[in-house]
Amino acid sequence: MYVVIVYDVEQSRVAKVCQYLRRWLHWVQNSAFEGELSEAQLERIKAELSDLIDPDYDSVYIYRLPDRKFVQKDVLGQEKAITEAFLE
Repeated sequence: MYVVIVYDVEQSRVAKVCQYLRRWLHWVQNSAFEGELSEAQLERIKAELSDLIDPDYDSVYIYRLPDRKFVQKDVLGQEKAITEAFLE
């Protein structure tokens, strides 16, 4: 499945959450990641993010799509990371 994860966490946790998500997904914008994951990978990420954030102050939004072909993305200005596949 194709996943977009965005987060808003207190400054003291931003680096940890960012570094963790960079292991799994493409960093496309400050506090925004996207990419392909299996259901098992997503469940692992959700469990580990739950340990990194404080649910009383932080939020993480996870958007799931069945496949990348259902994503239409428009970027205005600088694109921080190219997520297009080299070969299709």
